[in-house]
Amino acid sequence: MRTIAKLSCLFIVVLFVTACNKSNTANQETILKGNATLLVDETLKPIMEDQIEIFESRYEAKIKLDAKSESEVIQSLVKDTSSMAVLSRKLNDDEMKVFAARKIIPKITPIAIDAIAFISNGQSKDTLVALSDVLDFMKGKTEGKIKGLVFDDPNSSTVRYMNNLAGLNSIPQKGVFSFGTNNEVIKFVSENEGMIGVVGLNWLSQPTPEMQHYVDKVNLLSVKGLKDSNYYAPDQNNIAEGKYALARDLYIINCQGFSGLGMGFASFVAGDIGQRIILKSGLLPVKVPPRKLNIRKEITNDKK
Repeated sequence: MRTIAKLSCLFIVVLFVTACNKSNTANQETILKGNATLLVDETLKPIMEDQIEIFESRYEAKIKLDAKSESEVIQSLVKDTSSMAVLSRKLNDDEMKVFAARKIIPKITPIAIDAIAFISNGQSKDTLVALSDVLDFMKGKTEGKIKGLVFDDPNSSTVRYMNNLAGLNSIPQKGVFSFGTNNEVIKFVSENEGMIGVVGLNWLSQPTPEMQHYVDKVNLLSVKGLKDSNYYAPDQNNIAEGKYALARDLYIINCQGFSGLGMGFASFVAGDIGQRIILKSGLLPVKVPPRKLNIRKEITNDKK
C-alpha cells in the first residue's frame, strides 16, 4: 500500500511539473517575443521572408517560415499544427466553424494586393496575352497560339484562382503542366518557347541570386481582361487603379486565440515598416506609406 501511495504521489508531482512547464512556455510568448511557425502559401514566400527577417531583427522573436501549397496550408491550420498563416483568400464558412468549435475567432488582417503573372520565353516577340485565350486553352480549345500552360503545384492558390475563372473543378490534363514551385516554372519557361507560365508576381520582382539568370530570360506579359479592350502589365500603378485583371488580396490569418506573436507580427506587417517592405517588393500595400518632405523657404549652399 505504501508503495502504491508513493507511486501516486510521484505521478501527481510529474503532472504538476509538466503543467508548470507548459504554463511557463506559454507565458514566455508575447506579441513581440517568443517562437512561432508561420504557414505561407508558397506563391507568397519571397515577400514574407523579407518581413520575417526585419521583424526578427527588431524584436526577441523567432518565426519559422513553412511554405506549402494553399491546400496544405489550410489543412495544417485547421488541424492546429500551426496558428498563423498567410493566404490569398479568407477562410470559408466550414473552416470558420472548426475554429468556432474551439471557441477561437480567427483575426484576419489584409496586408497587400498581389497579382498572378503570366510569363513567356524571352525569345518570343509577343508580350501580350488575352485572359480569354488562356481560359479557352484550359477548357480544351487548343487551336490558338498557346502551346501549353505551366503552373507550380496543382494544389496552389494560382491553380485554384485560374480554375475558378475557367469554371473548372480541377487542373486540365491536356497541355497543362505543374512542377511544384514557382522557381521551377520560371526555369522551364525560360528554356521552352511557346509555353506560358503562371506565377506569383513577387517571384519575379524579388528573385534569388541563383534565379536572376532565368528571370532575365522570360517576358512578363501584359494581360487583356475579360471586359477590357486594352492590355495592362502587372505593375503597382495598374494594380492600384484596378486595371490589371488578375490582382488578389493577401491576408494574415491569426488563429492563436491569445495575444501572442501572431498578433504582433500581423500588426507589424500591416504597420508602417511592413507596408514599406511590401511597397519596395513591387506588390501594392494596403496602406501606402506617406512620404515626408522637408520644405525650406530658402535654398542655401550647404557645401563649402
